[in-house]
Amino acid sequence: MQSAGDAQITDKRLLRGAKTRQLVLRQAVDLASLEGLGGLSFGRLATDTGLSKAGIQTLFRTKEALQLATIDQARRLFIDAVIRPAGPKPHGLPRLREIVERWIVYSATPLFAGGCFWTATLAEFDSVPGPIRDALVAAKGEWLAALADELRHAAAAGEIGALDADLVAFQIDAVLSSANTAMRCGDPAAVDRIRRSVESFLA
Repeated sequence: MQSAGDAQITDKRLLRGAKTRQLVLRQAVDLASLEGLGGLSFGRLATDTGLSKAGIQTLFRTKEALQLATIDQARRLFIDAVIRPAGPKPHGLPRLREIVERWIVYSATPLFAGGCFWTATLAEFDSVPGPIRDALVAAKGEWLAALADELRHAAAAGEIGALDADLVAFQIDAVLSSANTAMRCGDPAAVDRIRRSVESFLA
């Protein structure tokens, strides 16, 4: 039977492990947004975080597990920054426009050191079948579905005319991906072009 003291030690170790994991993943998403998921390594993350390479490898075991955890972390951070804050807005155009505005902040601030995580990593794995591409494609699918859902709500409420919601979601995403590159290159007109393009699709 585990004593109270042993249980406390175990809890502290678990908490320390969770904090270390979050520290590593926060660095990993930034690094992946700059250099791609292929650039992740236990040694590089050890150097960047000041932690031991062996300790990081104990947490993630394999490079693929590290990459998948990094994608999941990026997904959670993206949802918290872009999708969830738009939740109080009514479904349809108000929420869609809020999502777009939150995306602009996400990319321009930026949340990740290299700008949009998905723009940086999808191109790297779009022709490489396997769990990494599957995870990236699934996250991208969730994002497109969120945009399309608000477009359908807007059409149902009569805020816009009948449209192909999946097509317009694809077009909005294409504009945002292009604008992310423009912002990284210092284009001062990128944000204005996002808003104008989105409104032209809604018109």
